[in-house]
Amino acid sequence: MTVIDVFAHILPPKFLAQMQALNPQILDQFPYMKNALLTDLDQHKASLPADHQQVLSAVNLNPEDFFEPDQAAELCRSANAELAAIVRANRDVFPAGVAMLPMNNVPAALQIIDEQVAGSDALVGVQLFTRAKGESIAAPVYRPIFAKLAEVGAPIWLHPVFDDRKPDNNLSFSWEYELTQAMDGIVAAGYFRQFPQLKVIVHHAGAMIPFFSQRIKYIQSAENYADFQKFYVDTAILGNPQALDLAADFFGRDHVLFGTDSPFGIPPVGPTAVIEDAVQHMAVSPAERQQIFSGNWLRLSGQKEA
Repeated sequence: MTVIDVFAHILPPKFLAQMQALNPQILDQFPYMKNALLTDLDQHKASLPADHQQVLSAVNLNPEDFFEPDQAAELCRSANAELAAIVRANRDVFPAGVAMLPMNNVPAALQIIDEQVAGSDALVGVQLFTRAKGESIAAPVYRPIFAKLAEVGAPIWLHPVFDDRKPDNNLSFSWEYELTQAMDGIVAAGYFRQFPQLKVIVHHAGAMIPFFSQRIKYIQSAENYADFQKFYVDTAILGNPQALDLAADFFGRDHVLFGTDSPFGIPPVGPTAVIEDAVQHMAVSPAERQQIFSGNWLRLSGQKEA
């Protein structure tokens, strides 16, 4: 049985070198990115269990946070081309990659989707973050990106970042709040109704939504409640089968995809073993478990199951 991890990270080494050439101390702001498993592909591949594959996305070293719009766009194009080459050269372990976009240059972001994602044999969607340039990802300025991705049928990988306005950010809880707020913003903006083909894969099993789903049911509209259930979610909560059951009950077992956030979470190689064990102990049927491990991703990406 092949297990497909839909939310695993690397830091493409040529892209990192480009960023460091422009800002030599850039990684000093992100010590957790000084991890050889992000940049050394041989070490990264050696860390994977047998019969495991990863859909790769870059860590959140986002060019728009450091450089002006045109330069950010070129850095994103370069990183995407590098990631696509990595996928094509290593399809046995990396079946697909996820593109990055310059969020300070929406016109260029739309061009990148058309040129590097739509119809690509390597890059199957884009990674967006819960906030960009001081705005919620659901802010109107980013609406064209959601529309374009729905149009071309490419999923969004939704990853959390801190809201820099807050003085008490912490890794245990802040990212879950930010994911929840972003999901609420996407639903409130009506994107699932405006763009029926929109697909969004949310990190960390949908954050707070499954636990507080009844608050959504009785406080928000029935339409909003139904829209929350349209998200796809991964399993990257470092274990806890009961919590994963809660996510599967709310979003549906067909909307849960195996994902780990590797190589982060549990040193030295990431939490794959712990999360895989949690999925093995979920209250689902063997067929549903297999769907979580690979089938749901294959269906979402338009591939046939083996």
